Amino acid sequence: MNRARHWRENEAYVHTQPEKKIVVKVKRQGWVTKGEKLIYTVFCVCLIAASLYLVSYASKLDTLNREVQRLEREVHEQKIENEALYFEVSELKSPERIITIAREHGLKVQDAKVKRAAALNQ
Repeated sequence: MNRARHWRENEAYVHTQPEKKIVVKVKRQGWVTKGEKLIYTVFCVCLIAASLYLVSYASKLDTLNREVQRLEREVHEQKIENEALYFEVSELKSPERIITIAREHGLKVQDAKVKRAAALNQ
């Protein structure tokens, strides 16, 4: 029985002593490390810059295309106007018209053959 008492006293002593608690600080790691965050940030900045450049380039290209179309339309209209003027010039320099105007102004045509006079470039 002595041993039983002794064992009970030791058990009581063990249970009565305050247990020392060791505080362990556990660093909680995030899902992404600092290096990965830096890489992701640089990648996102590059992606945004490339997108802005692409939109800017497309806008400039669209503006340029509109300007080219406007100029082509102006050239086409000018060609039509030039053709109309060439037709008018050919009508105005016809020999019959020249003879009728000459007669209206009192000139007499002696020769029935009218030749076109060529202008000399001086």
